Amino acid sequence: MRVTMILPALTEATSPLFRPIKYSLFPPLGLATLAGYLDPDDEVTLLDEHVERIDLEALDTPDLLVVQPYITSARRSYEIADHFRARGVHVAMGGLHVTSLPEEAAAHADTIFTGPGEDTWPLFLKEFRDGTPARRYDSTSRTLAGLPPVRRDLIKRHLYLVPNSIVVTRGCPHHCDFCYKDAFFEGGKSFYTQAVDDALAEIDRLPGRHLYFLDDHLFGNRRFAEALFDGMAGTGRLWQAAATVDSVLRPGLLDRAVEAGLRSLFVGFETVNDANLAERRKKQNVGADYAAAVRRLHDAGVMVNASFVFGLDQDGPDVFDRTVEWAVAQGIETATFHIMTPYPSTGLWKQLESENRILHRDWDRYDTRHVVHEPKGMTARQLEDGYWRAYRDFYRWSNIWRGSAAQPGAHERMRHLAYAGGWKKFEPVWDLLIRSRRVVRALPLLERTLAAFGGRR
Repeated sequence: MRVTMILPALTEATSPLFRPIKYSLFPPLGLATLAGYLDPDDEVTLLDEHVERIDLEALDTPDLLVVQPYITSARRSYEIADHFRARGVHVAMGGLHVTSLPEEAAAHADTIFTGPGEDTWPLFLKEFRDGTPARRYDSTSRTLAGLPPVRRDLIKRHLYLVPNSIVVTRGCPHHCDFCYKDAFFEGGKSFYTQAVDDALAEIDRLPGRHLYFLDDHLFGNRRFAEALFDGMAGTGRLWQAAATVDSVLRPGLLDRAVEAGLRSLFVGFETVNDANLAERRKKQNVGADYAAAVRRLHDAGVMVNASFVFGLDQDGPDVFDRTVEWAVAQGIETATFHIMTPYPSTGLWKQLESENRILHRDWDRYDTRHVVHEPKGMTARQLEDGYWRAYRDFYRWSNIWRGSAAQPGAHERMRHLAYAGGWKKFEPVWDLLIRSRRVVRALPLLERTLAAFGGRR
């Protein structure tokens, strides 16, 4: 059987003028994971449009096309699907956007999948080979037991800065109402893990030192996380991941992660307005001492990538300057800002739709960089302008220097300047590396930075 798998690009990633490094940072693993279930004699091609241009007319006609849309790649996904269906190809489609809007996706696919695919994808493959595929498969059974190895041989490693991406859990134990997760995992467990030995075996298969965990919340199951970190200790790995404020403050867990090689953590602070947290069900952050969490990470030698959302209902026009000032004063190395975006099927979407505050359904603009809802505490123009100003202000050289001065010592100040400055102030260099398909050549520099400036002194 000939199978083609395509991850269509998000709108911004196809710009002819500028290619942000984040779209060439690491290979997404969803399709490569599904490919692990195929037979050894199946012919499989995996294409990631974020890092390679795809000429649909030049592609061979497969027996099966598999497409994974995100919300801002939905239009492109449907274009690809329609093209191949016109050529008589059976098109299968799944993922977050399909789960949120299955009727919309079904108009462009022969088979759709809602929720995770570990239970439904093998069933579909059997029925497809038998000539009896269903129109829709809904996931209900949640387990990673017996998960085949990810088909990393299909990934073009040289096109990514960090080729060693890995996922060892699914979902998140929390239920923030602006997150896709609850809809995606409806009908079964919303957070579950691999067996520790299986996760460690997958890590052992990865070459080099650096790893990037794509899990929504690697620290979400303490027993699993501790066993994983203990198994990784002493292996010489350097890695980055995501976790929550409350897990950082939990005694003991962070220390084990650092011993295992943690050097940078993505943390969802989301807002500096406490009133927003309960309203959006971000309960794990309610009452948490953000500054203490940053201090803990920095004292452990871990850099912070902080995530913030603007445009929540308790935000006014002052939220941008207050957020940037707080982040700079804490010495946060990198920050990711977002405009509050109501994704279909989330609690936030349902609330704003009932209040008639959804401005449109142009999915191309649901990228957290455009205003797609009617804000409460400011105008749409103020929200969008403030978002861009926050990025400019946080990454001004003056604020990078001021942030480094907030670090506890010379070692940490050097770490801050090397990482924050290199990440954002040399974007033209990143763009050149991406376009020349040589971005992986910067990996040794990243590893040296993490090794030299991370970890306890």
